[in-house]
Amino acid sequence: MSGRGRLALCAFAATLMAAGAMLPLVEPASWMLQAAFLLAIQSGVGALARRVPLARPLTVAVQALVTLLLLTVVFARGQAILGLLPGPEAIEQFGQLLNAGAEDVGRYAIPAPATDGIRLMVIGGVLVIGLAVDALAVTFRSAAPAGLPLLALYSVAAGLSGGGANWLWFLLASTGYLVLLLAEGRDRLSQWGRVFGGAASAQGRTAVGFDSAGGNPLAPVRTGRRIGALALGVALVVPAALPALDGGLLGSADSGDGAGAGGGTISAVNPLVSLQDSLNQPEDREVIRYRTNATNTQDLYLRIVALDQFDGTAWKSSERKVKDVPDELPRPDGLSPSVSATEIKTNISAAGSYKQSWLPLPYPATKVRIKGRWRYEPTGRTLVGDRGQNTRGAQYQVTSLLVNPRPDQLAKAPAPPAALLREYTKVPDVLPAEVGNTAQKVTKGATNDYERAVKLQDWFAVDGGFTYDTQVTSGTGVSAITRFLRQKKGFCVHFSFSMAAMARTLGIPARVAVGFTPGSPRSDGTMSVGLKEAHAWPELYFEGVGWTRFEPTPSRGSAPEYTRAQSPSGKPSSPTQPGASSSPTPSAAPSASDNCTAQAKRLGECGAAAPQDILPPADPGIPVGTVLGVSLAVLAVVVLPMLPMLWRMRVRARRLGSGGRTPADAAARTLAAWQEITDTAWDHGIPPDDSQTQRKAAARIVRLGRLEDEAADAVHRVAGAVEQVLYAPEPRPGTGLADDAELVRAGLADAVSRGTRLRALLAPRSAIRVMWAVSARWATLTDRWGVRRWRLDRWAELLRRPSRQRG
Repeated sequence: MSGRGRLALCAFAATLMAAGAMLPLVEPASWMLQAAFLLAIQSGVGALARRVPLARPLTVAVQALVTLLLLTVVFARGQAILGLLPGPEAIEQFGQLLNAGAEDVGRYAIPAPATDGIRLMVIGGVLVIGLAVDALAVTFRSAAPAGLPLLALYSVAAGLSGGGANWLWFLLASTGYLVLLLAEGRDRLSQWGRVFGGAASAQGRTAVGFDSAGGNPLAPVRTGRRIGALALGVALVVPAALPALDGGLLGSADSGDGAGAGGGTISAVNPLVSLQDSLNQPEDREVIRYRTNATNTQDLYLRIVALDQFDGTAWKSSERKVKDVPDELPRPDGLSPSVSATEIKTNISAAGSYKQSWLPLPYPATKVRIKGRWRYEPTGRTLVGDRGQNTRGAQYQVTSLLVNPRPDQLAKAPAPPAALLREYTKVPDVLPAEVGNTAQKVTKGATNDYERAVKLQDWFAVDGGFTYDTQVTSGTGVSAITRFLRQKKGFCVHFSFSMAAMARTLGIPARVAVGFTPGSPRSDGTMSVGLKEAHAWPELYFEGVGWTRFEPTPSRGSAPEYTRAQSPSGKPSSPTQPGASSSPTPSAAPSASDNCTAQAKRLGECGAAAPQDILPPADPGIPVGTVLGVSLAVLAVVVLPMLPMLWRMRVRARRLGSGGRTPADAAARTLAAWQEITDTAWDHGIPPDDSQTQRKAAARIVRLGRLEDEAADAVHRVAGAVEQVLYAPEPRPGTGLADDAELVRAGLADAVSRGTRLRALLAPRSAIRVMWAVSARWATLTDRWGVRRWRLDRWAELLRRPSRQRG
């Protein structure tokens, strides 16, 4: 393969490896195959244009034109002229798809579905980056600047994933760039010849397709490999040493928190963006399904994490120490034995598409049975994944308490501990006085913290004139809270964060919990939780009860019984194992509720969409090792039989390629052309006979190969050129030898059967030269080792002799 061909192949590979960072963003990943196919056509057009050759700017223009035609065929064939040429209607179609893709990016959470708009954006982006990389690295022969578009492609993918891009994608992208740099260095070095390595046998090199054994690799090549290895090592070590960026709380956060047994911390998380994305999904995709023995599930919120730090800019989770998950979780802080608390059990199964590092749990959990690397944060009573552990496909059982305090118990709650009161009533100095004044005004007439909390909840949910709207501007800081209190329009984030801030101004310890509402019941007895059940609610602390849920958001969730005028009429079930369903696995179809109105169906409040990837509780799925093993086996079955053909094509291209202008180079090309004709005849059933002269060998190939006319003349011309090179006093190498070799190959193929031609292509007999070359190199290596070992033994023997004998 020529230097530019190798560069083009490396540029193609580097672009695809950098584009791999976008695979987790869009499902299914079949768009990547389409992008790779179109990128291969784009690279091939560039190679042909450079071979013509065309001017460099014209080469890039031709590639850009072909890329536009390819995108037109794929995305706007119906609007194109003759189904190929992009006319005004096709351009308008592109604009509509790009607008739709931009809207889909803002609407869907990761991974987004592969809509036509999103596919155009990702595939078109890969082709544009691939064109830039090919133009810089191959056409203009400057591979270093090609790292900029590759970095842009990876950075966009990492940015869209919320900073949670896996280190594997960075490793692939950086490896592709390093390979491109090394290929360019090798190409530049080859233009100057073998300056450092000494002269090598051209005949030996072209005969077998290997670099001739002439010592160690060239010094610049060795240096480039060392620099590449060092840079790759830095790329691996530095990301591991730096703190990871947390992804979305409800989306795909892949970073593990905590490290090592008995230590580690968890870092702050801002769930606002992922929560709003989940609520604005056009399709209510199911993410969790569970079965519980609680007779009433309206209070069974699945809590993920508590946000307890308000700095004026946002509510965040404090950095906390984590530890191993205990067999029995401690009793909740502040919960008195006099408060009614019934133990319930819940079996939970997470969807394969639901991937984040915090585990949804009913609050307060007292025991969690789950496999994997999970850690426990005692203050928030949450479980967080360690070293990449996440919720994808997780199945676990949770024992929790259904706490049901009486209103009088909350009203008579004593003052909380001073340390807790000090920490959870902090408000930033920049909090406008309007927030505290509004809280005082709303709770006027209340005689205790419980009554103040209920008044705040009812003001937000019923009396204050607030409207639930998920399309409002995001924000959780003081400006967002002030704007929300004035405009009275927002979603659960604004309601919960504002109520928690107002409660703190009243001296009530408060924080915000993020998770899911209980979901919708199904016909098989399970509960289905979709993305639209993503929710945030305030938790206020009352001594003797502990952290207590309130629900200020209208039309979302349910207000707790202890905040209503009437006490609950029912009681939780006894603490027994969750009942078994008649069906061993949850049904794939959503249940239909008779009392679901048309308005509720339109709002997507009648249950989640039919799940496609919920794992049954008893089936752990196909192990990753099995999938990897099968994939490698399939790859081996497909690739290994093609190795002889690929090697033969590479050797043919090297032998018949042009290189060098000196008489020695011309002589080497002549011998290589004759070697190629000999091997081609061998592939077609005519074994070589090294005992004959070139002239007799040519006559033998013509006779046994049944060659006629131009093919026969070509064999004799090459044989005559070889005799000139080997025996003439003043050798005059022939010209057009590569064309003669191609004529001979075509003539041999025409004279044999289809089966013989197929074998010559797929299983060429001359590929045995690879084994001969390997054997020769092994023999050389063992001979060198034998000589070196003899010298070492000799020195050891001399050292063992007395000094008098050595002298």
